[in-house]
Amino acid sequence: MLSAGKKVLLLKYLIHLGCLGSIGWLYQAAWQDTLGPDPVERVIHFCGIASLNMLLLTLCVSPLAKHFKAGWLMQTRRLLGLYAAFFALLHVVNYWVFELALSVDMFVSELIKRPYIWVGMLALSIFSALSVTSINNIRRRMGRNWQRLHNLIYPLLLLVIWHFYWSVKANVSEPIFYGLFALVLMLIRIPNRLNFSLVKRPNK
Repeated sequence: MLSAGKKVLLLKYLIHLGCLGSIGWLYQAAWQDTLGPDPVERVIHFCGIASLNMLLLTLCVSPLAKHFKAGWLMQTRRLLGLYAAFFALLHVVNYWVFELALSVDMFVSELIKRPYIWVGMLALSIFSALSVTSINNIRRRMGRNWQRLHNLIYPLLLLVIWHFYWSVKANVSEPIFYGLFALVLMLIRIPNRLNFSLVKRPNK
């Protein structure tokens, strides 16, 4: 039977393989023109959905570790979160490079015309802050402020889903599904019972 340390290494290897492998497949398929009539849209959408999926997986780790009594799973959260941020960055870069042809003027114009892009950029800024502060040295220096900052993962999730919902032109069933899943996940993470301790004051 594998030790906890080996399980962590194996799972991290699989995460790297799955994420990097999917990125390699995506760009190879785009290069070979096998992504359908609108490959640019497919590439942008794929990276956005991958970011959302990785973010949800990051939030799933804690309840799964608790349910299965597998504390070692917690050691994969940072890697999952970093890949969520990386896919979000690719989502924006692909949009800027392939859709806007690296035009700063067009990017600014899109920001003005499409409010959902503002939401996406706000989400990316939070992703960036969480990623930079995941470095051990920075985490130690931040102390308790680190946890306060990383609690932004919850509004981050809402921003990502809002961006997704707002950007969809017709069928909103997919972002609604993600929104419901996120709601259930957040409810699961709330303790089922709140323990209230009664403090007995000594009689004077």
